Amino acid sequence: MGYVAVKGGTQSILEAARLLRYFRLKGDAPPLEVRQIQEQMRLAVDKVMSEGSLYAPFYAALALKQAEGDTIEASFILRAYRSTRPRNYISVPADTRQMKIIRRISAAFKDIPGGQFLGPSRDYTQRLLDFNLAEEETEQVLKFCREYLKELEVLEEAPSFPKVVDLLRAEGLLAKEEEIRPQPPDITREALSFPASRTAALQAMARGETGGLLALAYSSMKGYGDIHPTIGELRVGYLPLNIFDAKGQKVYVGQVLVTEAEVIARPEAAKPEAAKRGNKPQFTLGYGLCFGHNELKAISMAVLDRAMQTKRPKLPAEDQEFVLSIVDGIESSGFAAHYKLPHYITFQSDLDRLRFIRRLGEERENGD
Repeated sequence: MGYVAVKGGTQSILEAARLLRYFRLKGDAPPLEVRQIQEQMRLAVDKVMSEGSLYAPFYAALALKQAEGDTIEASFILRAYRSTRPRNYISVPADTRQMKIIRRISAAFKDIPGGQFLGPSRDYTQRLLDFNLAEEETEQVLKFCREYLKELEVLEEAPSFPKVVDLLRAEGLLAKEEEIRPQPPDITREALSFPASRTAALQAMARGETGGLLALAYSSMKGYGDIHPTIGELRVGYLPLNIFDAKGQKVYVGQVLVTEAEVIARPEAAKPEAAKRGNKPQFTLGYGLCFGHNELKAISMAVLDRAMQTKRPKLPAEDQEFVLSIVDGIESSGFAAHYKLPHYITFQSDLDRLRFIRRLGEERENGD
């Protein structure tokens, strides 16, 4: 079958775009304000910023509105916008010990320096549908906020705490980690190659899709792997950032909300030859950090980080090339979406081949 050119598609595409806008706006409800999305859909905004690889709450909320709540599409839009922006500065490496905490817990120790800080979390609530939200009114919201703020003992500055895992390091119970180069690779400018350094792998996962990371990490937790970690510390808070100006002086430019997870993996028994050299069993650490408040993503990152440190990978979550090649939601969704494009020629070729094979089979059956 010959190739048939596609004609007259421009008008159809324009009309599809108009129809898309109508479906977003139809109904009697007033249009959503970007500020409403930014302030009241904070977890979705944080997810889009993380996967879009740009810390810009307003633009992330705008992308969510444009994408009608589709977080992968919104992340795609945000990352595309990011690619048009100049990069004038590179931030100075930040120490997360300086993070201004709004939530901090440890599953490894009951009593930690500074104490457990539950912060804003649904972990301790029942998953019951709240029908009161269907009739939520502005006056009710303002009244609740006023009364709640009156009860608070507001601190001039959010607290910062030492790291829980430093307690294990002080006892020599944590294995030494790979030293980070003064200038780690930038995977947005250098193509990811394998084997990738740990810093490059963490960058790739920090931009990864939350569900993809969770699925792979869960495969290890569920038994298709050997990493069954304990959360040494999970932090959510504001991390101060600095840059070097044109004169080489460090300048404070602001703070970003991040989620950090450090998971501790069970120690492996020392091999006989290692024991002879005086090497003792130690815990190993998995690390995850992402923009915004996204605990599942940070924990999944940390689990996969530790899984990919396995010397002889045998399972999907331990295979660095497998993990890093598929967790980018924008890349994977783009590949899946491309199947919606015309594949007329290739399918006609497959169809002709199948018909030919069937015809040969029929001729053999008939003894021709």
